[in-house]
Amino acid sequence: MQFQQLLYFVAVAETRHFTRAAERVHVSQPSLSQQIKALEQELGAELFSRARGNITLTDAGDALLPLARRILADTETARLEVQELAQLKRGRVRLGATPSLCTGLLPDVLRAFHDLHPGIELLIEEGGSHDLVRELARGALDLALVVLPLPSPSPALTTVELLREDLVVVSAASEPAPRRPVRIADLRDQPLVMFRHGYDLRELTVAACRAEGFEPTFTVEGGELDAVLGFVRAGLGLAVVPAMVAARAGRDLRVTALARPGLRRTIALAHRSDVAPPRAARELQNLLLRRT
Repeated sequence: MQFQQLLYFVAVAETRHFTRAAERVHVSQPSLSQQIKALEQELGAELFSRARGNITLTDAGDALLPLARRILADTETARLEVQELAQLKRGRVRLGATPSLCTGLLPDVLRAFHDLHPGIELLIEEGGSHDLVRELARGALDLALVVLPLPSPSPALTTVELLREDLVVVSAASEPAPRRPVRIADLRDQPLVMFRHGYDLRELTVAACRAEGFEPTFTVEGGELDAVLGFVRAGLGLAVVPAMVAARAGRDLRVTALARPGLRRTIALAHRSDVAPPRAARELQNLLLRRT
C-alpha cells in the first residue's frame, strides 16, 4: 500500500468523481484509476461502487476512509515537524477549543505564544468537546482544549487538567438585578438564553436544573456564544457562562455569582496518545500549562 494510492483514494472518496479527483491531485485520470485498481487488488476488496456512473463507497471503502485520512494527516504533520528549524522559526499548530475558551482563555495565551514564536502559524478550530475529540482522533488537530468529563472517553487520547473555572449568571445591566447569589433553584422562574445543542455549557446547565427537579425555560435557544451574550444584553433572559467570559463581556452585562456549591467546569488539554504533538504544539502546550 503506497502513500499516493491513499491520497488518490481519499480524493475520489471526497469528490465522488474520478476526473475531478485526478485534477485535485494533479495526475491524469487513467493513472489515478490504475492506482485505485492496484489498491483494490492489494486489499482484496472493491472500494468504490461505480453503478451507472455514480461513485459511492463500498463497506470496505467506508472502513478505509478514516484510516487513510489519519495516515495522510500524520504524514503531513511529520513533514512539517522535520522541516521546522530548531529555533521554531516556522511551523504550525492546529488547536481546537470550545467557543468560550476562545473568548476567555486563549487571547492572552496566543498573544504570548506569538510574541515568542512569530513564525508559527496558529490554526484555531472552535467546537464542542465531542466534535474536537473526533477531530483529534482523525488527525485534524494537534491539541484541543476540552471540558471534562469527555462525552465519550477515549483511551486513544491523553488529557491533562489545566484549570477549574466557576460559572456565573449574566443578565442585562438595564434589567432588574437577580438576587445575590443566585441559586440553581432560582432559575426555575427565570427565562434563560440557551446555547445550541452540542455546547458543553448547555449540557452542564440543563443537568444542574434537572438535579433541582425542574426543566429550564428558554426564551431563545440555539445560539453561539456571541449571540447568547447579545440576546442577554437585549434583555431576553439570563445565561450561565464561564467567569472568564463574563469578565470580558463589558459593562452592559451584570455578573452575579451562583450560590455555593455553585457550578464549575474542568478544562483539560488533550492530544492523541499514539502520536506525539509536533514541536510547535508542544511549546504551546507548555505555555498553557505554565499560565493556567
